Amino acid sequence: MLPDIIKIITTGIVVLLMLFSFYNYFSNPALKDAYVHVGFPDWFRIELGIAKLLGALALAIPIIPARIKEWAYVGFFINFFSAFLSHYEIGDPAFNQITPLVLLLILVVSYISFHKVIVKK
Repeated sequence: MLPDIIKIITTGIVVLLMLFSFYNYFSNPALKDAYVHVGFPDWFRIELGIAKLLGALALAIPIIPARIKEWAYVGFFINFFSAFLSHYEIGDPAFNQITPLVLLLILVVSYISFHKVIVKK
């Protein structure tokens, strides 16, 4: 029962934040400047936004096969860790560096509880 609740909460946080991120990537002009600041081209913002939408849907929709969910977890892990490294390497403020690590921790808890729920079934 507890792994179910933990999975729902942590996965819900990841999904909601990724959907919000997707929305922001396409509606907030300041994010274009942020990507330039980090050193990425604008096309990468668009590609990453679409990937975040697809990953969030993969985690949120129950009928999506576990193997696809695994790839969504991998993609988000790479994304969060890369965000931390990018902000660290350019010397951004600590908040910009810590936020992706907090998301990474929530993602790992979601992933572990996802497997506990699957094994239980």
